[in-house]
Amino acid sequence: MEGLRIRRGSPNGLGMSSYPLRAQALVETMLASAAASPESAVAFQGAPGAYSHQAVRELFPQAPALPCASFEDAIEAVQTGRAARAVIPIENSLHGRVADIHFLLPESRLFVAAEHFVRVRHCLLGIGGQDELRQVISHPQALGQCRNRTRSWGLEAVGYFDTAAAAAQVASVGDTSVAAIASKLAAELYGLTILAEGIEDADHNTTRFVVLAREAAPLPAPGVLAMTSLNFEVRNVPAALFKSLGGFATNGINITKLESYIRDGSFAAAEFYAEIVGSPSDIGVQLALEELRFHTKWVKLIGTYPCVRDRSA
Repeated sequence: MEGLRIRRGSPNGLGMSSYPLRAQALVETMLASAAASPESAVAFQGAPGAYSHQAVRELFPQAPALPCASFEDAIEAVQTGRAARAVIPIENSLHGRVADIHFLLPESRLFVAAEHFVRVRHCLLGIGGQDELRQVISHPQALGQCRNRTRSWGLEAVGYFDTAAAAAQVASVGDTSVAAIASKLAAELYGLTILAEGIEDADHNTTRFVVLAREAAPLPAPGVLAMTSLNFEVRNVPAALFKSLGGFATNGINITKLESYIRDGSFAAAEFYAEIVGSPSDIGVQLALEELRFHTKWVKLIGTYPCVRDRSA
């Protein structure tokens, strides 16, 4: 990325103790709160103030939020009972699939219980005036999403491992020449001034999150538009994928996501993560799944939940 330097020696998945001091102090408080009520705690990846934290607040405003250093840690918190749910980003309108999620979902043995969309509205956060700024730090994706605006201000962009942690770093160091790009929530948590709001170059920047739980959610009530997430592995024969998906076409089932990946170093056959509009209680979905099972090695349904946004547009 032009004009971007990646900060060397920054913590990157090394655990919460590697976060800036202002973030670490808040993490300790949040960990204690979650430990006191694990039956209602909701895990997320990132420092307090991350967009995943914002998603938790929007979905479960009364629940204690459990910050985790990685997606794996957030998933493990649910698996081990330290949290009742995890809120995980799965895709972004600008950058597509979130890395590794297609592996983590099927391996987790957790169920997708809901979806949620967060409009990513980046803010320029600092402790002084904007005219004092010389440098801005944030996650490289956030810097890329605000590249035109920061370049117009003449700011040096420096990559950091997390948007909210960048905000905590600015608050911890107290240098008026350095700002962070992060959420409005991060400004609130770390006592930073919002120097500019909505500085992203694209006004459609949105991240889709899924809620993961140990048990599958009840099927949505009849009449409620539903989404179903599933995994399957095709047979190693010609036209295997074409035959596997034929039932969805003939039964009018919309496939909104289909991603392939190879597991265990085998190039013989691919596994797929898919999302469809509909519920297994729908006759069309039942027929499509029956045909899918006939042409695949295995099929695993990993969640049916209300569709928050209409995919037909």
